[in-house]
Amino acid sequence: MGHATRCIPIIKKLLLADYEIIIACEGSQLSLLKTEFPTLKFLKLPGYKLKYGDNSLLTSLKIILQIPKILIKINTEKRWLNEIIEKENIDIVISDNRYGLHSKKIISVFLTHQLYIKTPFGKKIEKKLQRLNYKYLNQFSVCWIADFENENNLAGELSHPKIFPKIPAHYTGILSRFEKKETTNIYKLLILLSGPEPQRTILENIILNELKSYAQKTILVRGLPDENNKIFISSNVEVYNHMTSSELNDAICKSELIICRSGYSTMMDLARLGKNCIVIPTPGQSEQEYLADYLSEKKFAMKINQKNFSLLSAIEDAKKFTFIKYKEQNHNLLDDALLELPTKN
Repeated sequence: MGHATRCIPIIKKLLLADYEIIIACEGSQLSLLKTEFPTLKFLKLPGYKLKYGDNSLLTSLKIILQIPKILIKINTEKRWLNEIIEKENIDIVISDNRYGLHSKKIISVFLTHQLYIKTPFGKKIEKKLQRLNYKYLNQFSVCWIADFENENNLAGELSHPKIFPKIPAHYTGILSRFEKKETTNIYKLLILLSGPEPQRTILENIILNELKSYAQKTILVRGLPDENNKIFISSNVEVYNHMTSSELNDAICKSELIICRSGYSTMMDLARLGKNCIVIPTPGQSEQEYLADYLSEKKFAMKINQKNFSLLSAIEDAKKFTFIKYKEQNHNLLDDALLELPTKN
């Protein structure tokens, strides 16, 4: 879902510049983006549908075992794109971490924050993955990096590797659909659930059990845009399966403390809004585990592992934690990246 939400500000910029936009996705991403852009044209593009384990080691192993499946998907989506280019008369494609969505017939942009991919298996494996990553990435026209170039960045080594791809690379700054609003806090706590199953549900069950004894005003957003069933916890807790961008922007601004995964798009959103947050990295997702450590070290967030998570203890620990508000820099980097797009030969 984070890949979908961080595309929202890009789509809005392109619409303001009078581009004709087609969005390709499926499932919950399709539901979310159709809500945001009901008048745009949508094409169904199947995702990679990766499967995750119910613990850290099993998740890491499953991801590695699915690499052949990913490579097959890359070839499939490349064929799909070549057909769509002719059918829809496409000039530019912006691909958020979809390695097959490039063609010599058009300008192709690869959007990422992970030039260096973290794994639990050490530097040798990471360097091999970086070479494989760049093998595909270098087939694009340009790379957009969702971060800032200098030390005041959000992704650390992920977006600032020692070796860069051969194609032109531009930092876009924070890509967030949200805008900061000056308002008073109505809610003590906002809990954002997200990410792949079964880990989303595992964390939800931990939190639901503990929320029953939490007396402060709370919002729980389950991150299930396709779900219709509602759950009740207590009169103090408002539960939503999903919120629109406007609703969620409002809810975050009116909440004192946020609890969420350390997914990068969520981190960009909370940095934009200047909110204190407790982050719980998804077990087995090395990227989230690295980001949680990195942002906790910078005091932009407080990290707690899921295995040791207790809602009431986490809230007490957050009272003692010295949070530092992220100071966002240049807001115009995305505009600059758009202006610097290469032209077709």
